[in-house]
Amino acid sequence: MVRAGESGWATAWEIVVRERTLRLVLRSLGLTAAVTAACLVIGIGLAWLTTRTDLPVRRTFGVVAALPLAVPSYVAAYAWISTFPNLAGFWGTLLVLVACTYPYVYLPVVAALRRADPSLEEVSRSLGRSSLTTFLRVTIPQIRPAAAAGGLLVALYALSDFGAPSLLRYDVFTRVIHDSYRSSFDRTPAAVLSLLLVVLTIAITVGEARSRGRAGQARVGSGVARTAAPVGLGRWKPAAALACVGVVGVSLAFPAGTLLYWLSVGSSARLDLGRLTDAATATVVVAVLGAVVTTALAIPVGILAARHSGRSARVLEQATYAGHALPGVVVALALVFLGVRYLQPIYQEVPLLVLGYAVLFLPAAVGAVRASVAQSPRRLEEVSRSLGLGSWATLRRVTVPLAGPGIATGAALVLLTAMKELPATLLLRPTGMDTLATRLWTETGSGAYAAAAPYAAALVLLAIVPAILLTRVQTRVVSRTTAAEAPAPAVAPITVAVLGPTRPTGSTGPDSPEGGAQR
Repeated sequence: MVRAGESGWATAWEIVVRERTLRLVLRSLGLTAAVTAACLVIGIGLAWLTTRTDLPVRRTFGVVAALPLAVPSYVAAYAWISTFPNLAGFWGTLLVLVACTYPYVYLPVVAALRRADPSLEEVSRSLGRSSLTTFLRVTIPQIRPAAAAGGLLVALYALSDFGAPSLLRYDVFTRVIHDSYRSSFDRTPAAVLSLLLVVLTIAITVGEARSRGRAGQARVGSGVARTAAPVGLGRWKPAAALACVGVVGVSLAFPAGTLLYWLSVGSSARLDLGRLTDAATATVVVAVLGAVVTTALAIPVGILAARHSGRSARVLEQATYAGHALPGVVVALALVFLGVRYLQPIYQEVPLLVLGYAVLFLPAAVGAVRASVAQSPRRLEEVSRSLGLGSWATLRRVTVPLAGPGIATGAALVLLTAMKELPATLLLRPTGMDTLATRLWTETGSGAYAAAAPYAAALVLLAIVPAILLTRVQTRVVSRTTAAEAPAPAVAPITVAVLGPTRPTGSTGPDSPEGGAQR
């Protein structure tokens, strides 16, 4: 806001009301709406096919369908534009963004379907409803919150993505902001367009929250903790399998095949091993530093949010999400302004880049830490303090170790996203330092597709490791949550001695079914 107002707010308003700015708004919102709608259809459809039907090799499809998270949008854009140069524009950008972002809908919907009570769908079919009617009137209402949350992530990603629109030459806010910043000494247009992009981002977020209103989904009881009986696809089974193969082929097989092709042919495919090693090392170093710093900042915020319900804790947690709502190019421009004016010693140095990663990815780590701490028994901390340990010792020896899996998950998520981050790295990296993402962007921008292939392949190989770890953690968490809804097993005497006698909520006495199950 300071930078946009330096030339006068009249000048800023003139930039806002230009015809070109209006076209930019319409193009960006149109692309965002199309990507979100397509991802909802694909993500919900794949989740239902892999969890509720007799689809062939559905377990394999269930794992593979999440792997596009490891493919950055600019890597997928590189694969398509290098093979089909005429694909540049709206349709190419739509194809690439959908292929890269549908897992944001797929993963939470899979989790929701695995936790949903399958007896509701079975009752619907037993009353004569078809599988399609049951899906629309019973299954969809149960997974609506998860799908809405995933759709919001897709919309924010599509609105803030820089790599795919830049390589596919489709003018949206992020591309125009970056070009304006690089091509002109007057940074006012870039600042004004950045503010307008922030307003659109906030409007989408608030609109999604308002659309949910007071509606909610809840169960009176704990439901049935068992696997749903597969729905027979019948004559539609080949078409469903073909659709899954098509999604996997577009999102994974084609980019992988293109990378292998450009690695094996082309006069510019001679591998500069030294430059590749330097870029890979720089990628790992800055991503690890970003993950460590971001996780260190997230631990106190996550613990406060999970253990304290006061207003200050809520405000602190919600404030961390402000950076996540801002596109990477906007955060990078703000930090450039801050570095030039007030932080000269670290301008275009690694600390400023790490700070940018922390601003962008702190919410991911905070959410993981908060969820893990909230699931840890509070009584263990009370027992620790009753035995003479102070608050800091309890935090170090009880709270943090119990939250260890969540902390590790948050760090892995930040590591994955920091490796793939492009606009912030382009604008904030130290002079002379290249990461795999920036080298790929540079080579592809100049048309050297074969020279860009090693950097793209190395980036995907590095990113796929934390992506697989995150997928496995998500599956284990869902499995444990489902198991927790089953009748409770016998409680070990040592647990009762330490935590005190336990009694299930809602039991009416020792002879009740719940009490018997607990005993």
